[in-house]
Amino acid sequence: MIVNSDQPFQIVYSIFSHEFLGLLFESFVVQLDEKGRLSLANQNISSANASEFDSGLDEADYKLIRIMDSMQPEVVIKPYMKKGNIKPKEFLAKIYDAKTADPVIQELVSKNLEIKRSQILPLLIGKRLFEMGSDNNPTWKEIKVNAERATVIFHFDKGEFNTQYYPIVKFRGKKLEWQHKGGYLVCKDPAWLIVEEQLYHFEKGIDGKKLQPFLNKSRIMVERKFELEYYRKFVNNLITQFEVVGTGFQINTEQGTPQALLAFNELPGGSKENLFGEELESLNEESIVFELRFRYGEYDFGILTKDGESNGNSCRFEEKDGEFIFWKTVRTPQVEKKFETILKKKEMVFNHGKFSLPKTKAFEWLGTNEDYLEENKIKIVQRGSLNGKTYHIGKAQITIEINENIDWFDVKALIKFGIYLVPFAKIRKLIIQGKTEFELPNGEVAVIPASWFVNYSELFNFIEERSSEELVLRKHHLAFARELQNGELVRLNLSLKLERLRKFDAIEDYELPESFEGILRPYQHAGYNWLRFLNEYQFGGCLADDMGLGKTVQTLALLAHEGEENPGFASLLVMPTSLIYNWELEARKFTPKLKIMVYSGASRIKDPWKFRGYDIVLTSYGIVRLDVDILKDFYFNYVILDESQAIKNPTSNIAVAVNKLKSKRRLILTGTPVENGTMDLWSQMNFVNPGLLGNQNLFKKQYLLPIEKQNDKEKAVRLNAMIKPFILRRLKSQVAKDLPEKLTNVKYSNMTAAQENIYEEVKSYYREKIIGELDGTGRGSQQFTLLRGLTQLRQIANHPKLVREEYEGESGKLEDITYMLKETISENHKVLVFSQFVRHLSIVRKYLDEQGIPYAYLDGSTKDRQKQVENFQENPDIKVFLISLKAGGVGLNLTKAEYVFLLDPWWNPAVEAQAIDRAHRIGQENKVIIYKFITRGSVEEKIMALQDRKLAIAGELISNEESFMKSLDNEDIRALLD
Repeated sequence: MIVNSDQPFQIVYSIFSHEFLGLLFESFVVQLDEKGRLSLANQNISSANASEFDSGLDEADYKLIRIMDSMQPEVVIKPYMKKGNIKPKEFLAKIYDAKTADPVIQELVSKNLEIKRSQILPLLIGKRLFEMGSDNNPTWKEIKVNAERATVIFHFDKGEFNTQYYPIVKFRGKKLEWQHKGGYLVCKDPAWLIVEEQLYHFEKGIDGKKLQPFLNKSRIMVERKFELEYYRKFVNNLITQFEVVGTGFQINTEQGTPQALLAFNELPGGSKENLFGEELESLNEESIVFELRFRYGEYDFGILTKDGESNGNSCRFEEKDGEFIFWKTVRTPQVEKKFETILKKKEMVFNHGKFSLPKTKAFEWLGTNEDYLEENKIKIVQRGSLNGKTYHIGKAQITIEINENIDWFDVKALIKFGIYLVPFAKIRKLIIQGKTEFELPNGEVAVIPASWFVNYSELFNFIEERSSEELVLRKHHLAFARELQNGELVRLNLSLKLERLRKFDAIEDYELPESFEGILRPYQHAGYNWLRFLNEYQFGGCLADDMGLGKTVQTLALLAHEGEENPGFASLLVMPTSLIYNWELEARKFTPKLKIMVYSGASRIKDPWKFRGYDIVLTSYGIVRLDVDILKDFYFNYVILDESQAIKNPTSNIAVAVNKLKSKRRLILTGTPVENGTMDLWSQMNFVNPGLLGNQNLFKKQYLLPIEKQNDKEKAVRLNAMIKPFILRRLKSQVAKDLPEKLTNVKYSNMTAAQENIYEEVKSYYREKIIGELDGTGRGSQQFTLLRGLTQLRQIANHPKLVREEYEGESGKLEDITYMLKETISENHKVLVFSQFVRHLSIVRKYLDEQGIPYAYLDGSTKDRQKQVENFQENPDIKVFLISLKAGGVGLNLTKAEYVFLLDPWWNPAVEAQAIDRAHRIGQENKVIIYKFITRGSVEEKIMALQDRKLAIAGELISNEESFMKSLDNEDIRALLD
């Protein structure tokens, strides 16, 4: 019987026994009667028709339906069927027939189904489960699914002649009568048991095989002649893992706080892999393998590697004068986990209980963290070494002081290992030779820290020994000297130009141009000053402020100045197509006196001489790539690239194209100057200041390979010194004092072609349906249709998949959302993502899952609200919190968020503001930047135009959707559907 999805219904799940495959599950949708009870009208629900009943499904339902689909007999058996005319049902009967049985396939099928049962059962908590009747009635007998776990206590009574073994099950603190009750195991690994119409699962993942014999048997007898081996193996294993009560023998339990041991030993050099099959950083250097162990009394244990598989306890059995004695060591995982966390804070994360580092890095880590380990009561233990060495464990200190002389720099150095002073010349010689070890006066072997090789090897090569007491450095090595860190002193005489550029705060204050119609915040004015300074000295630059801090407005202030100084000298701004409209709006708002041209679209006039007389020309990377042969002959004032990571690959067509453009100056804007690697930086910096970092081959040899392949920090420092004057990056946290509590931006998105086609189709349908009748039947009959039509148009503006499940195309808004999410995450910020549509959140959620980006999630069906909040607040890896607008309206405390994305703003901003204010209370800790995503040319944009007029007139009188709909006159409706 077909169920009507427009009438009340409920999703239920039914368990039944298949003649060959055992216990299977099926999902059903059942119509409810007028009293809300299950009726006899029902039908199967599967992935094929689930969307018809979406209003009654949550995420767990979709998972259950998907898994149960895969349990269908024809689906289960299909992988084992060879090509031929035999039908699945016939094949199934054949492999289970006594004469033609295939035990291998039977075993594979059985294991597969057991895995699916173990996946299904936890998801059934909170759902309605039934046993299917013999007449295939899916709601024959309801089974209560208990969320709480039962416990099993194993009993062994050792008597004079035998041992009696039996388990007792307790549920909610009371003994559960479960034997001889016609119960059965739904799943054995782990155990799920149905007894008297209730479904139970168990603490510690009890194996169902331990319960199966007792379903119809009270106890098991073990004869005395088998007892010794039985207790040594079976009972000992049970005592290790579970609670056991015994009589006639002893169980002694040892429990306490463990002593944490950080043990290490050597792995010989030349090994290509460590103990875990992982590639070592250096094949020539020996490695140190660390292992975190925990000592309880006389025994020590490694890290528990798999939660739930074993509690990690230990049990020792002994027989003494015919008496059986067990010594059980009970570990304290929560204490052990704290020690793991303590080491994790220092970047020591164990894999399979082990952690390895090249020897120089390992001893540097030990020296740096010696006090930290002692404070946290972690004892360092050397387990063994090659050639019987005893290593020195302690701090290694190096202090280099560089003082300017007339023609050179004088170098003074102090080197100390523990209490021992070591001559600088000795360490310098070892580092130049690439040797890592030397012997201290007490016989211990000291290992030179890896960072010294990184930071000083090149410098030590440049140092000259004038005598045993005099070390000097030539002045042309200024860049090396200036960038030495961690206690080194550098006094340099720099040119005024470079000194001013190096000291950002010393750049003079420039007045804003009169034609600029905006107010810059203090940090933005400082950015404008920096841009003007670069302009003055003919430098190119990279403005790399965090997203939302106003790179656009700072750039427009500069262009306003250029418009006054060089009117009609066109500057070309190149950006992703989706940003052109936003730039045009901002430019007309802040620089209304500048002449602006949008060079885009199929109807553009491909004549760069048309740019004459314009101040700003806006275009896209795609157009530059297509028209580069035309554009390259025009001389621009500025060429400015927004989202300049678009040219991070220097060999890409777009990077090649923009480098052909001619201009007086160049500027790039990006929140993420380095996305994938160091070459990203070369490509962009070479665009703004050609030759600054050498040619591409030289850059690869001198910087890219040492930094990326060898983790050469000294090279990275030197590279930073070279580019630092030409990159201005302010993090949101650095300029928080200049920001308002909330800063709202509107992000306009363009529809894709396929998306726009669907939008126009649906809009035409409702326009014909509604507007044609406005004057005839009146508003009342059209209100519901109008609301439905506007809602569908809103959904299509978000993503057509919200309306048409089969849609396989893209969404312009989704592309912008995911791009900005990626940028926000890369800048290490936390963001709240609000939507009124749970299915819209699901689409974003799918993207995050595909990208492996962790997130928190909250909608009206979320059960663990507080856990989701805590995950977002406390877990530094979770940067994104997806929240439905309704669920977010209930008080939460999300003080860690810095950005808010409103994916689908609507007619009443007060609703959004209220939900955000009540949800995050961001003002307590962080300043907030809010982005509203509006699809250009859609009903969203048109509603924004209505807001000012409607809300200004009606104010708070328009308080809900119904009153808003009533406030629309015929002209408004025509405008929305135009």
